[in-house]
Amino acid sequence: MDPGDSLSSIPYHIGIIMDGNGRWAQEHGLPRLEGHRAGTDNLRRVLEACGEYGIKIVTIYAFSTENWQRPLDEVKGLMGILERVMEKEVENLHREGVRLRHVGEMQGLSDKLRRAVLDAIELTKDNEGLTLNVAFNYGGRAEIVRGARRLLEDDVDPGSVDEELFGRYLYTAGMPDPDLIIRTGGEMRLSNFLIWQSAYAEYYSTPTYWPDFDKEELAKALQAYAQRDRRFGRLKV
Repeated sequence: MDPGDSLSSIPYHIGIIMDGNGRWAQEHGLPRLEGHRAGTDNLRRVLEACGEYGIKIVTIYAFSTENWQRPLDEVKGLMGILERVMEKEVENLHREGVRLRHVGEMQGLSDKLRRAVLDAIELTKDNEGLTLNVAFNYGGRAEIVRGARRLLEDDVDPGSVDEELFGRYLYTAGMPDPDLIIRTGGEMRLSNFLIWQSAYAEYYSTPTYWPDFDKEELAKALQAYAQRDRRFGRLKV
């Protein structure tokens, strides 16, 4: 699939549930954390491919609120991987014009990691290339509850609340909803990822584990998306 083909059907915003790192590691006889490291390394390649295809926004599911329930050693390892990524990759992403945004709660992150995230957001805020939303310490239901609480705190007139207004109270305020959700690793569920924003997103699942999800696999997802008839609940005329 050439990046110049079917530009009218290229999704503007895609979400990616990066699943299968642990199973990839097990199949290669490696510790689970090595799978997460391989998945992190793969992200750079996928982002480059997204830029070539003309995708403008990518939201990745990096760490869910439920992931805190994993074994302590794995959670610590994941935090360490993120810290190293922030140290090594942010400058490269900045040079490439990527704008970084955090989607999720800062609570629970170490002071060092929280500072690194905020610094990365500040450094890249004016970049006009691809926007990368990192959903870290994120849960879709928690996001909706948070939005409702903020509405109440602002003493908003209940009669004025509609979907557009409520959307301003979500982490993704000001951004268009995702057009396509890709899940690697073969599972067929959203797992609490962008459940408000994905109401009309197309869904694509592949058995390919995330560390092996390359430009060719992304092209398959985009080809599938291009064949979908998106009616948003309306009848085709």
